[in-house]
Amino acid sequence: MSLLTVDGLSVRDQAGTSLVDDVSFTVEPGDRTGLIGESGSGKSLTALAVTGLLPAGLTASGEIRLGGVDMIRASERRRTAVRGRVASVVFQEPLTALDPLMPAGRQIAGPLHRFQGLRGDALRNAVRAALDEVRLTDTDRIARAYPHQLSGGQRQRVAIAMALACRPELLIADEPTTALDVTVQAEILDLLDRLVATHGTALLFITHDLPVVANVARQAYVLRAGRVVESGPTLDIIERPTDPYTRTLVESARRFDAALGRDRD
Repeated sequence: MSLLTVDGLSVRDQAGTSLVDDVSFTVEPGDRTGLIGESGSGKSLTALAVTGLLPAGLTASGEIRLGGVDMIRASERRRTAVRGRVASVVFQEPLTALDPLMPAGRQIAGPLHRFQGLRGDALRNAVRAALDEVRLTDTDRIARAYPHQLSGGQRQRVAIAMALACRPELLIADEPTTALDVTVQAEILDLLDRLVATHGTALLFITHDLPVVANVARQAYVLRAGRVVESGPTLDIIERPTDPYTRTLVESARRFDAALGRDRD
């Protein structure tokens, strides 16, 4: 059984408008898969559907099986048990993803207590270890700090620590570097690469940035207007795109590199 199977997924709003249309893909244990597309392509809605977190007013149909659980038809209690244990999400903007009224350490402690039953010194040590793992220094201060007291890069590292604290089988990273400056983006991408490799975690990486996904994912699916228009090994898609939309993405990335004076093979 695949770790994640998405088969014929469609997402519609209350008016019946299709926002995601007949999307299918699989993620095997240890895979690195990319969903690529511009804003409005349906890639983030696909991730929310996978985790059972679609906003009110949107409905999903088709099939989503995550860790053997039917994420469309299962009860909210079963889906909640999957989130954090089987799959975790790192969102684009950690300032909104993190609870502004709760110190960072308590937010990391939540899943460790809920899924691993840790408490007391064992819980505090696990929180420090999670912060160490994402290369945050002064861990006691970070653990006591509220999200607004941390930099953007620190907040995203806290979000990654929280997502990976219970060693999920799948990490879903939804535009995790878009809100960060270029230097911090590179640090976060390197961090994600190291952590998923260390723990053998599967990765579903969502981005509008083709060069980024080329460095992160082995397999990629290109979405446009809610549909998959091309899929295959990431390097094949970049080197030999077949869909006109994909060719446009590749050409835009190359023009951007040329403007910055960079060469891309």
